[in-house]
Amino acid sequence: MLLVLDIGNSDITIGLWHVDEWKAVWRIPSKPDQPELYYGVKLRDYFLESKVAMQEVTTVCVSSVVPGLTEKIKSMIRTLFALEPITLGPKVYQQLPIQVLNPYEIGSDLVANAMGAFVKFKQTCIVVDFGTALTFTTISKEGTILGVSIVPGLRTALKALTQNAAKLFDVPLEIPKSALGTSTVTAIQSGIVIGYEGLVRKMVSAIREELKEDCPAIATGGLSFVISPLKSFFHAIDPTLTLDGLRFIVEAVKEKENK
Repeated sequence: MLLVLDIGNSDITIGLWHVDEWKAVWRIPSKPDQPELYYGVKLRDYFLESKVAMQEVTTVCVSSVVPGLTEKIKSMIRTLFALEPITLGPKVYQQLPIQVLNPYEIGSDLVANAMGAFVKFKQTCIVVDFGTALTFTTISKEGTILGVSIVPGLRTALKALTQNAAKLFDVPLEIPKSALGTSTVTAIQSGIVIGYEGLVRKMVSAIREELKEDCPAIATGGLSFVISPLKSFFHAIDPTLTLDGLRFIVEAVKEKENK
């Protein structure tokens, strides 16, 4: 059984893979100030609720873009599972069938997204990840990461707006009935949600134009469901793409080790 952990700025997304499916996908809020024990208790509770024995886990893979959490989570894994996790980084990237752009700079979640898209879609494509940041990762059909674009994610933009404007407040991320906001709530929803729809369409269009190729766009991330008008725009909406990428990375590392 494989356990993968994608440590992001908002959440730690945890996937438990067995045989040919994700048996469970869990989330824990990313709180760097919390002790290792906090995460250990949370993870142990998830296993108990799912009636899965922790001893069944044979391999663990960790991707982290939060340095303050990386060692805590790795130490927690060693304590709970007596395993040394495969941790994404330049040394691991060298063992993959994809070429990683700026391996010491790129976020490991973006590498996982690229690996997932490369294996699952087998063509040049753009992965649009709706997370704390909204990222666009383009990978060629040959397996080269061609480039990345990053903008603040929807919740990040909303939080920045409401925290820096005295008369504005947090609102649900929902599609408003009209682009013409008639209240503070619908005005913010119009600007953020409809505005981001245009942003996504423009970014994908600009990338396609530069590549001179109508390559598919794949959506993933916790907020990929928010902008529903984009549903038909995407070739696929794949909520577990990052976790699948981590799974494929583990398979590639193990294949190299067995040669």
